[in-house]
Amino acid sequence: MALSITTIGFDADDTLWQNEQFFRTSENQFARLLAPHVDTTDLSNRLLAVEKRNLDLYGFGIKGFTLSLVETALEVSEGNVPASVIAEILAAGREMLRHPVETLPHVRETLAQLTERYKLVLITKGDLFDQERKLAQSGLGDFFDAVEIVSTKDNTTYERIFKRHGDGATRSMMIGNSLKSDVVPAIEAGSWGVFVPHELTWALEHVEAPIGARRFRQIEHLGELVPLLGEIG
Repeated sequence: MALSITTIGFDADDTLWQNEQFFRTSENQFARLLAPHVDTTDLSNRLLAVEKRNLDLYGFGIKGFTLSLVETALEVSEGNVPASVIAEILAAGREMLRHPVETLPHVRETLAQLTERYKLVLITKGDLFDQERKLAQSGLGDFFDAVEIVSTKDNTTYERIFKRHGDGATRSMMIGNSLKSDVVPAIEAGSWGVFVPHELTWALEHVEAPIGARRFRQIEHLGELVPLLGEIG
């Protein structure tokens, strides 16, 4: 008989609150700023390549994204982009860091139902200061028994966190919008992995869903999580 779930991990960005939409808005603004100076036909792919190249240096988050915007602008313009454009890119990055947090539907009521029965752990990638800011502004912090802001999410990450804050990976569940970061590595660690799709998930977070995995589930929104837990037991 399978052991019952005692610990539930939640991703933050685009699982508990909106995130990617602000990156997309800034990327569109970036294209408009560069349009008078360069051909922007392949700009999104050029930016994505720079972001991918910089991940090991800057990590995830708005600051690394802003630096990648600047680097892309210099690269595609061969160093000829005006300083005024660079200044506007930096201003857009600062605006992202000040943007109010918008929680997603069903988040607060779902966490409120779960917090009495399970140990809840927030597990998120990104810049430490910015993730702490968003958690504080969200008003969700009191629901969580622990918060882990990590540089990467792989199976060893989940093994370590669920051992530290719970009864081990096999008695834990991870919820998130990224198959690559939230679901697949959690399942590889022995946990349940629940995929909650978000329409704007970043391209670098896309992998195939582990359809055949016994501990994989997919729900449309967090309002379906409590019934799912009732089915799993």
